[in-house]
Amino acid sequence: MATLQTSVITCSSSSSSTSSSSHDRRGGIIRATLNVPRRMTNISLPGLQTKGIVEELESHNCTDKKLSPINVNTFIRNNSNGPDPFVMAKLYAILEAVADRVEMHKNIGEQRSNWNSLLLTSINALTLAAATMTGIAATSVISGGAPVAALKLSSTIMYLSATGMLSIMNKIQPSQLAEEQRNATRLFKQLHNQIQTIIAIGNPTTSDVKEMTEKVLALDKAYPLPLLGAMLEKFPTNIEPAVWWPEQRRRQAKGLDRKKSWNGWNGKLEEEMIEIFGVIRKKDKADYLRLGGKALKLNKFLAISGPVLTGLAALGSAFVGSPDHGSWAVVLGVVAGALASVVNTFEHSGQVGMVFEMYRSNAGFFKLMEESIETNLTENDMERRENGELFEMKVALQLGRSLSQLRDLAASSSGKGEEDIEEFASKLF
Repeated sequence: MATLQTSVITCSSSSSSTSSSSHDRRGGIIRATLNVPRRMTNISLPGLQTKGIVEELESHNCTDKKLSPINVNTFIRNNSNGPDPFVMAKLYAILEAVADRVEMHKNIGEQRSNWNSLLLTSINALTLAAATMTGIAATSVISGGAPVAALKLSSTIMYLSATGMLSIMNKIQPSQLAEEQRNATRLFKQLHNQIQTIIAIGNPTTSDVKEMTEKVLALDKAYPLPLLGAMLEKFPTNIEPAVWWPEQRRRQAKGLDRKKSWNGWNGKLEEEMIEIFGVIRKKDKADYLRLGGKALKLNKFLAISGPVLTGLAALGSAFVGSPDHGSWAVVLGVVAGALASVVNTFEHSGQVGMVFEMYRSNAGFFKLMEESIETNLTENDMERRENGELFEMKVALQLGRSLSQLRDLAASSSGKGEEDIEEFASKLF
């Protein structure tokens, strides 16, 4: 009879010696034996490893950490083909920071949108109430009714308060601030998706970490959260497209065989991209900058007119009842207050500042496309360019076109000047 015995297995010990007894208690250890007929010892199981686990562990001795694919001390996989765990850790850290910024900009955008509606309602309420009290004060002077001084003083204080609040509101432009935060939220979500794509594709490098870090910092600079000291200029002298991306850098070479592959590029595709570049620069970006300039001029006029009108209304209400200036003071106090409410409602309910920021952001979108096309076309090393077919598909999708429509646009605009080009590159906005 063959004897098969089980015992406690450790990394440094082998199987214990067999025992003929079925139950042996020594030092509290129970040993069990199982008797198997000898004729069953020659049974072979195909595909089953015959080497015992004890011998396997003894051959490795459980101390040769170089042979183990897992380093038990640092939990780093010793696999040269897989992604670098340190690079992955950095990307996940950037991913968490980006997700946090998405929530921050979203919450602050909602807050500043509330500022716009609440401040507008409060200022209009003060202005209309002051205009009403000015009219009542003028009526009281004629009929000799309620104390004129109290009404005059109250209306003047309310007008001055509205003037101060309106000056601050026009300076910070809450509707424009809210639009900035909405743009930041969208762009940070886009960056979040890009990082997830890099992780999903696998094998990220340190250059990916550097690129993502630069993009985060560029977005922080383009759309700052604080108001004091870092707020974007709401009435710039020169209108420039919004820039939320870092400087374009040369891409890493992919190690292609130049004799066999041009990385998806050919002469026809380069000519097509040159024509698309011209249409974007001459039509789309130029048009949004022109519209942005008009919105800025209108916003400047309204932002100055509102406080001026409330200030004049305060001056008129102060002279209500005066023997020398009674008539014009009443007209100025009431009419200027009413006009101020109209101007404020048009500026902030119409969100003229938001419209200007939208145009500026759209111009920035086309500027980014220009730089992407120019960077690829000026790169002589095909290995460092983005894949031509993939790049063409990206450009088409960003412009809201199919590949055939994009090629038709390039063909129709070939050799034409700015005035002769009738169609815009983008079909999205």
